[in-house]
Amino acid sequence: SAIYELSCEAYKHLGKTSNYYWIDPDGSGTLGPLKVYCNMTEDKVWTTVYHDLQMQTFVGGNSPEKLSVLQLNYSATMDQISAITSSAEYCEQFISYSCKMSRLLNTPEGNPYTWWVGKANEKHYYWGGSGPGIQKCACGIERNCTDPKYYCNCDADYKQWRKDSGMLSYKEHLPVSQVVVGDLDRPGSEAKVSVGPVRCQGDRNYWNAASFVTSSSYLHFSTFQGETSADISFYFKTSASDGVFLENLGNTDFIKLELKSATEVSFSFDVGNGPVEIVVRSPNPLNDDQWHRVNAERNVKQASLQVDQLPLEVRKAPTEGHTRLELYSQLYVGAAGGQRGFLGCIRSLRMNGVTLDLEERAKVTPGVKPGCSGHCTSYGMYCANGGKCVEKYNGYSCDCSKTAYDGPFCIKDVGAFFEEGMWLRYNFHSPGTSVKDLVSRTLLSSADPEITGPDLSLNREELSFSFSTTKSPCVLLYVSSYTPDFMAVLVNPTGNLQIRYNLGGTKEPYNIDIDHRNMANGQPHTVNVTRNGRDIVLQLDHYPPTSYSLPATSDIQFNSPKALFLGKVIEIGKIDQDIYKYNTPGFTGCLSRVQFNQIAPLKAALRPTNTSSHVHIQGELVESNCGASPLTIPPMSAATDPWHLDSASADFPYNGQAIGDGVNRNSAIIGGVIAVVIFTILCTLVFLIRYMFRHKGTYHTNEAKGAESAESADAAIMNNDPNFTETIDESKKEWLI
Repeated sequence: SAIYELSCEAYKHLGKTSNYYWIDPDGSGTLGPLKVYCNMTEDKVWTTVYHDLQMQTFVGGNSPEKLSVLQLNYSATMDQISAITSSAEYCEQFISYSCKMSRLLNTPEGNPYTWWVGKANEKHYYWGGSGPGIQKCACGIERNCTDPKYYCNCDADYKQWRKDSGMLSYKEHLPVSQVVVGDLDRPGSEAKVSVGPVRCQGDRNYWNAASFVTSSSYLHFSTFQGETSADISFYFKTSASDGVFLENLGNTDFIKLELKSATEVSFSFDVGNGPVEIVVRSPNPLNDDQWHRVNAERNVKQASLQVDQLPLEVRKAPTEGHTRLELYSQLYVGAAGGQRGFLGCIRSLRMNGVTLDLEERAKVTPGVKPGCSGHCTSYGMYCANGGKCVEKYNGYSCDCSKTAYDGPFCIKDVGAFFEEGMWLRYNFHSPGTSVKDLVSRTLLSSADPEITGPDLSLNREELSFSFSTTKSPCVLLYVSSYTPDFMAVLVNPTGNLQIRYNLGGTKEPYNIDIDHRNMANGQPHTVNVTRNGRDIVLQLDHYPPTSYSLPATSDIQFNSPKALFLGKVIEIGKIDQDIYKYNTPGFTGCLSRVQFNQIAPLKAALRPTNTSSHVHIQGELVESNCGASPLTIPPMSAATDPWHLDSASADFPYNGQAIGDGVNRNSAIIGGVIAVVIFTILCTLVFLIRYMFRHKGTYHTNEAKGAESAESADAAIMNNDPNFTETIDESKKEWLI
């Protein structure tokens, strides 16, 4: 059988991004795998399980029944969901009751009209935003209900629609399996019920770890009950070449897992037919201070051992003889009687589907420390684009602050759409500091000794960004200085890219022209320019890098850099004639992940950081991924994702059977985007033709915001998601040109 990861947390630590995944919360236990949606955010991992109750399910309208029972069927069994909630750090489920003359909970003394049924078929008389034992709604706790005599908006019994909603977050009671609605038997009584998916965050089992600091130290637990079947899995990390992971003894029977040498893991046991040993040999050393996973299983038919992704070693059991493993001693973890113990870390130790709490036991055991440090050695490679791996007690995170990217792994481009005439300036020094501090502190990496000198000049620059536009000529980027020195990246009138350097010593600026490639074709293009002294290397898109050299007479110092401009150059003093011409009307299009040495000006503008004071913007900067290369539509942001419910008031679109069946919604969304784009284009063309016949002048298109004008649920999602409207806006603009 395929081995699935135990949780979404485990998938994140394989560098996986948000998507549907199969998880198996109890290993090879009886529960079996289930499909969940894993949402990987910067600092948390959310596991989401969906059900089939439609949002805003209507009940009432003079129904003869006294009670209306709404049943929720999940895409997982209750036991599977319990396995997720019990190992999670926090779980929540959104619940909402919209009412018209239909009371919800009544008063704290009276019997409630409506209740919900949670785990273990228990009834619960509290509502979203409240907690166990408090028969109130969120407004009753916040004291802002429609009628102050009651503790729910609906209990005021008004003839107008009212609503009580909020998060249920007492995870021992989740998930909601039924909602029973009671106050519907009067004429005019109506209600709508919405229940969100169950969302859990954190995985206490995955990070439950202990560090063994002396070779004589060990943890002990009660005897392992694995008579006919044993399933043991854990992660280890060590720089020692041998040591016992765990052992449990009987009279003659035993079971033991150990690191025999730097490249060998051994699983040995005796059920009365003599000792059996299975060894996995690794081609690479296992004592490299990185996490390695061990999986050992034994049943009456066979035994097996797997380490990481190495081939599984299997041994068949003899057809005759003993089959029961009879153990009496305690289970020792980290050492065994008289043998050399294990030095290093063991985490997420599961025996027959149950995670042993190594952390709690380590707190009271000398020579063993709870938790484990040093996760970056194993996971640091997932932090991309210069992101730094940061150690956390439970795992790691990527610090993207020194990059032009964000997201959990620093792979999400930060970019913006520039309307005509818009520009951004990034000052290399903040107001009120001397020129000298400026450059040495912000512009230059302190790791570079030759450029922190008193002359405040650059011997080298590294510039990278991506862009898309359909208008030429324009100025993409310009770096000014307190001297005549400058550097510019331009698109000339024929749509070709030009890099222009003026460092002094030459009559004319030095130009690198990339002819025969139209860059103003609306497609995203990437530009990387590196200058080291006289040598310049330029890489464009996926073409091989090309090298250029500044003329022999040219100065190689970029003296006193002052500011970086995007979209347009607004600088005092004399300005290059061509650049002056290209400046009007200015750049229209998209710029993304702009980085100049250590500086990411677009990110500083769009993400409030300590460098944001350096940024000045003219016009409205709209975040967009339209300049990202390759062009991607990332998952929706939390604020606009209809499944991401932070705001208790959000009532979100119907989640239908499709999600329950685990249909990937990305394909539906992309299909919707294409449909909307085509529809928009057709409308625009019709509109354009009519308009041209009526007016011979300029015109504007106004994007209809919000869901009112949406053609479908997909369109509504997209109209509310800035990423989508920008992509659509973009295509409109291109077609209008």
